[in-house]
Amino acid sequence: MTPELSIPAPEALAACRVLVVGDVMLDRYWHGVVDRISPEAPVPVVRMEREEDRLGGAANVAMNVKTLGAQATLLTVTGEDAAADALRRLLLRSGVVPLLQSDEAVPTIVKLRVIGRAQQLLRIDVERPPAAPLLDRLTQTFAEQVQHHDVVLFSDYAKGALAQVEQMIALARAAGKPVLVDPKGHDFRRYAGATVITPNRAELAQVIGQWRDESDLVRRVDALRNEIRIPSILLTRSEEGMTLFEPQAIQHEPARAREVFDVTGAGDTVIATLAALMAAGQPLGEAMRLANKAGGIVVGKFGTAAVSYEELAA
Repeated sequence: MTPELSIPAPEALAACRVLVVGDVMLDRYWHGVVDRISPEAPVPVVRMEREEDRLGGAANVAMNVKTLGAQATLLTVTGEDAAADALRRLLLRSGVVPLLQSDEAVPTIVKLRVIGRAQQLLRIDVERPPAAPLLDRLTQTFAEQVQHHDVVLFSDYAKGALAQVEQMIALARAAGKPVLVDPKGHDFRRYAGATVITPNRAELAQVIGQWRDESDLVRRVDALRNEIRIPSILLTRSEEGMTLFEPQAIQHEPARAREVFDVTGAGDTVIATLAALMAAGQPLGEAMRLANKAGGIVVGKFGTAAVSYEELAA
């Protein structure tokens, strides 16, 4: 029989501090009505009725940490523009402490989605990789902040903010802080020294190749863990749940979702829940079971969302 899930007390979570570092973006939505085709080109004309801004990327992760009840600090890079101001307002409203390293030479990343008739008609991305001086300032601020937090969480969206992640992981390890990474790309060696990484199936297959069966998966993951010097890999498997690979054991949790409306941001919720619970002293295996539950809750909501303490404890 599977033991009951045990969540730390709200007071325990409220005393914990999680430092979230990574690529941040403003998810902007223009909602409108489509009732004609443009005379200039065969495209719909959207008459905009309302604009909506949401936290995206690492900002959504930090918001998930805070919603669960832990303290969240977000360290990231932005431009010096209206989008950065909007991000700061949303973060403060969510209770997240923003440490935005800004530079007027780079734009804040914005994902603009034009919605008409309840359908996404167009997405416009505004982004440019940050330059070395801004990244140096990010790493310096990280060195100043890491001692004041219980857990470090790196949220990598491959937009450039984590170009110096190796140095930051080394700083976190020297400070004795657990390090969680939501990875990106074909090379996980840059995350060497982390406590746990949380790839999904597609991300892991990019690195180890497509596995034939479970035994082949175990063999490939063991080889990867040894190569990149990361003791634990948590594979999120969508409708198949998640599997935690550790040196002495493999733990699998089936999916808990009752209904799936939207998988957007589910990975953010999973790693944010892991970080908050580990900051409260919960072992990784137990935290994984609750993170799996949180993922099952959040896919039952529309859009990027978060899970509250009350929902997780229910």
